[in-house]
Amino acid sequence: MSVARTRIAVYPGTFDPITNGHVDLVDRAAPLFERIIVGIAESPAKSPTLDLQLRVELARAALAEYGNVEVRGFDSLLAHFVRDLGAGVLLRGLRAVSDFEYEFQLASMNRHLIPEVETLFLTPAEQYGFISSSLVREISRLGGDVSAFVPAAVAKALQAEWQRTDA
Repeated sequence: MSVARTRIAVYPGTFDPITNGHVDLVDRAAPLFERIIVGIAESPAKSPTLDLQLRVELARAALAEYGNVEVRGFDSLLAHFVRDLGAGVLLRGLRAVSDFEYEFQLASMNRHLIPEVETLFLTPAEQYGFISSSLVREISRLGGDVSAFVPAAVAKALQAEWQRTDA
């Protein structure tokens, strides 16, 4: 793997929505790489609550302070996205042991599809280890306060989404 490739990392996910745990992972990774591309997957099979463009905008706002971080949406195979960017590292977060089996399976498949790319697992700070996008969506959908778990713009966007869909 060339040195240039190892300086570019892709942090892929659906980010429906981006959480403080995601931001924490980017904060930990930003000093390690020349560039980080947060790749937001369209993921129609997952039926995201927020449309791709809004997820991209919210992530850009949440990560604006990081000069070496770029946010892009994509609707292709992750291996193609990573290869097209010339990245050498895939960043993945591990919140708990329960995440490991699935993440290990993904890493193994990606190693087969893009052998020139390494997967790097990072763990969040303890205060973010229990936060997941699906829990945040459910709490918000039921009228709970998610402001401790997501950037302010995300909490506002979720509230607007539920008001729009309930109308």
